Amino acid sequence: MEKKLKFEYDREADILTISKNPPYAEQECEELGDEVIARLNPRTGEVENLEILFFSTRLLRQNLFELPLSADLRLAADH
Repeated sequence: MEKKLKFEYDREADILTISKNPPYAEQECEELGDEVIARLNPRTGEVENLEILFFSTRLLRQNLFELPLSADLRLAADH
């Protein structure tokens, strides 16, 4: 079963977090560039969380925001 994405914005830290599940200590971190951090499943390498630093200032600097990822988006079965 596919997990839904959860979007959380920390206004004080100016970080947008996109998660499939809560972060945990065993996850590996990889900087994807341009202040985007991916938290990876240590066994599969699957991206489980993204942290986008300086989110609001990023949007003010440019009209377009892109992530260096591909996605397969579908409606959840219980939408």
